[in-house]
Amino acid sequence: MSIRTALLALVSPLALVAAPAFAQQATPPSDAEPDGEIVVTAQLREQSATEVPFALTAYNGQFLDDLGITEFDRLGQFVPGFDVQNQSPNNPGFVMRGITSDSGAAYSEPRVSVFQDGVSISKSRGSYVELFDMERVEIAKGPQSTLYGRGALIGAVNLIQAKADPTHGYGYVYGQYGNYNGYRIDQTVNLPLSDDLAVRVASRFKERDGFVDNLLGGDDYNGIKSEAVRGSLRWAPGALTFDLIGNYQHDRATGTAFKSIAYNPTDPTTGVVIGDRGRTSGAALVPGANFEHSKPLGLDRDVWGVTGIANYALSETLSLNAIGSYREFAGIEIFDADGISLPVLTAAEDAQGDQTMGTLRLTYANDRLTAFVGGTYFRENGFQRTPGQFDERVTLARLTNTLNGGGAIPGRAATDPAPLALFSNTAYTGQLLQGVAAAYGVALPTAQAQAIAANLKSNHLETNTNSARTKSWDLFADATYKLTDRLEVGGGIRWSHDDKTTGFQSAMVNGRSILGGFVAALGQPAATRTALLGALAVPGAANIPTSALYPVPLFGLGLQPTGTNGQLYSQDHTDDGITWRATARYELASDASLYATYARGRRPEILNVSAPSAPGGAALFNILPAETVDSYETGVKAALLDRTLFVDGSVFYYRYSNFQTTEQQGTTFVTINAGRARSYGFEGQFRWNAADWVSLFGNYAYNHSRFMTGARDGNRFRLSPDHSAALGMLLKAPVGPVKIDFTPSVTWQSSVFFDEDNDLPALQAANLIPDTVQDEKQGSYALVDARLGFETENGRWRVEAFATNLFDRDYIKDAGNAGDSLGLPTFIAGEPRMYGLALSLKIGKR
Repeated sequence: MSIRTALLALVSPLALVAAPAFAQQATPPSDAEPDGEIVVTAQLREQSATEVPFALTAYNGQFLDDLGITEFDRLGQFVPGFDVQNQSPNNPGFVMRGITSDSGAAYSEPRVSVFQDGVSISKSRGSYVELFDMERVEIAKGPQSTLYGRGALIGAVNLIQAKADPTHGYGYVYGQYGNYNGYRIDQTVNLPLSDDLAVRVASRFKERDGFVDNLLGGDDYNGIKSEAVRGSLRWAPGALTFDLIGNYQHDRATGTAFKSIAYNPTDPTTGVVIGDRGRTSGAALVPGANFEHSKPLGLDRDVWGVTGIANYALSETLSLNAIGSYREFAGIEIFDADGISLPVLTAAEDAQGDQTMGTLRLTYANDRLTAFVGGTYFRENGFQRTPGQFDERVTLARLTNTLNGGGAIPGRAATDPAPLALFSNTAYTGQLLQGVAAAYGVALPTAQAQAIAANLKSNHLETNTNSARTKSWDLFADATYKLTDRLEVGGGIRWSHDDKTTGFQSAMVNGRSILGGFVAALGQPAATRTALLGALAVPGAANIPTSALYPVPLFGLGLQPTGTNGQLYSQDHTDDGITWRATARYELASDASLYATYARGRRPEILNVSAPSAPGGAALFNILPAETVDSYETGVKAALLDRTLFVDGSVFYYRYSNFQTTEQQGTTFVTINAGRARSYGFEGQFRWNAADWVSLFGNYAYNHSRFMTGARDGNRFRLSPDHSAALGMLLKAPVGPVKIDFTPSVTWQSSVFFDEDNDLPALQAANLIPDTVQDEKQGSYALVDARLGFETENGRWRVEAFATNLFDRDYIKDAGNAGDSLGLPTFIAGEPRMYGLALSLKIGKR
C-alpha cells in the first residue's frame, strides 16, 4: 500500500468513530495564550515573542483561519519583509528582506530555510505545501544559520503543525464554494486513545477552474487541484513525548498562463486575432506536437514525508531532543514558454528528490543560563530534467522578427502572428535564411536556402539534466546568559561540512538542429562555412549520423550536447563553513525590551554546471564562492496597555559578498558571482486587542536592497518592493442568538522588478535577441479582502462569506521567464477577485 493510499484511508473512518466522542465537549477556546501573546520556539525553546532578540512574526492557527490564510503567498502579504511568489506549487519564490530563494537546480542551495516541525523542506520544488490544521507559523528574519542550519542565509520559516493531543477530543469540518467553480473541504479529527496516546488526522481537498481564459478551448489557465493529508500520533508517557507525523500532498494544476504582451493571441490555423495583449487577459497557448508524450500543459506533483520527533526530560534542567525524517518530492510541469499561439518553444521541468535528515540536541536551562549543543546529518539526492522543443521554422521567424509573415500577408500588423502553415512554405523560410546569411555578409543561393529550409524541423527536441548528491554534517551550539535580571547576552556558532557530487548531461533527442547548425556555420571561416552549409542542405540532414563521410557536429539550438550526445559528466566538491551570531537584550520594563544582534549568514559554495559551448564537449563546471552576509539589527518589542497592545520594530543593515545571480548567455541562463550588494531598512508590526469585540493589526516594511558592483551597480533586487504594508481588523460581537464577525484587510506593496538586470535595455544588448523595452515590472498596488461570519453562541456552527482582491485589481506576479531567451518575455497574471460562501462545524478543543 502506498503512503498516499494509507493516509487517505485514515480520514473518513476516524471521522465516523470520533464524532460521537466529541458530542458533549465544550466550546473550543482561542488558540492564543491567556494574555493574547503567542508562545514561540524560534530559539528552539519556549518563550514569549517579546523575548526573542531578532525580528520575528508569529501567527497562531486561529489567526490564519480568521484571515483565510491557506497558502504561503497569502501569508507573505501579512508578514513584513517576507513575500512569496507562487507561479505554481512547483515553482515558488521565497523572498526575505529582498533576497529570493527559488532555484530549481538540483545543485543549488536555498537562501531561505523552510522548516516543517523542525525538518528542512527548503528545496524549492518541494517546499510549497498547504497550510492547514496549523498550530502556528513563525517567520524569523535575518541570518539564522546557527538555529536553522545551512539554508538560512537570510531567514527561516517554521511551520508548526497541530499535533495529536491525548487530553482533548476535537473534530472539525469546513466546506466552501466560490466563483470559478472553486471548492475546498478541510477535515480534522483528534482522537485520544488513552491518557498518554492520541491520533490526529487532517486533510484538505480543493479545486478551482483557471481564471485566465483559454482562447483556443479546453481547460482555462491557472486552475488548481490539490489534495493533502496528514496523520500524526503522539505518545507521552511521563518524561518522554514522541510524535510520529506523515504528510502527503498531490497537486495538479492546469497550465500556467505565460503570456506575451508583444503579440496578440491568434488562431494558429487561420491567423484570426482572438484576444488582446493585456497582461491579465485571455491567452492562446499551443504546446509542440507530441512533446513529453503529448501531456497537456500543467503540473503534476507529489510530496510526501515521515517525521519522528522525540523529547525527553532527563532532569529539571536537562532535556534531549531528537528528530528523524525522510521526504520525497516529484513533479513535472509543462508550459508554453513563448507565450504566443505558435509553438516556438515548449518546455518542461521534471524535478525529483529525496532527503534524509537527523538532528540530536541536548538543552540545559536554569534561571540564568539556557544553552544547547547538537548535530545534524543531512543527505539529499535529486535531479532536474528540462526538455525543450522548438519549431525551428517559427523560431527562425522570431530571430528575423517576422512572426507576422514579414510582408507575405499584406497589411498584417507586426503584433499578429501569421498562421502556422505559412512557416512550412520553404520559399518563405528560405528567404528568411537568406536574410540571416546576408546579415553575416554571406550570399546564400536560393536553391541552397530552400534545401536547408526543407530540413528545418517542426519539433526539434533537446534536453538536459542536472543532478546532485549532497551529504552534510553540522555541529552547533548556542547559549543565552542573564548577566543581570534585566540584561542578557547570547551567542551561537555552527560548523557545516558538505560533500557534493554534481552531474550534468545534455542531448539532442531527435537529431541535430538545422537552425542551430546554420547559425553556427555563418560564424566559421569561409571554407568551413561553405562545407557546413552544403551538408545542411542534404535531404534528411537532421538525422544523418556524424562520421568521416559526414563530418557535421550534432548541433543544438538552445544548448549543445555533452560528449557522445548525452554523456554524463560529474565532479565532486567539498565545502566547510562557519556561521555565528551574537545577541544582547535589555529589559526596559517587564513587558518591553531592547535588543541588538550581529550575525553572519552563509550560503554554501555551489559547484555550478552548464552545457558545453560546442557540440560534443564536456560539461562546464565552476565553483561559485560562498555567498555571505553580515547582518546588523537592533529593535524594540513591547506589550503595552495592560498587555492588549503588542508592538515591535527593527532596523537592519546587511552587507553581502559574492552575491549570486543569473545572467543570460545565448539562449541559456547561468549563475554568476555578481560581487557586493547591500540592504538596509525598517520593519514594524502591531496587534491591538482594543476591546472584547475588536482587534486591529498591521505592519510596514521598508527595504532598500541594491547591487554595489559591476554592470548591475545600483540595480534593485528582484521581487523586492522598497515598501510594503498591511492593515486589518477583526470585529466580533453577539447579536441575539449568534455572534457576528467582520474582518476587512488591505495589503499594499510598491513596484517590483522580476529580474536583477531590472529589464534595462543596456544590460540585454548582448542577448541573442536584444530586449529594448523596459516593461517587465509591476507597479505599486493594493489588494482588499473581507470576510463576514455568523456563528452559534457555542462556536460550533459557522457560516461565512468571503472575498479576496475585492476590487478586482489587475496585477502580475512574474515577468520574463524562459521566453526571454528568445526575446519573448512572458507575463503571469495575479489572482482576480475570488468570492464565495463557507460552512463549518467544530466540536471539542482544537
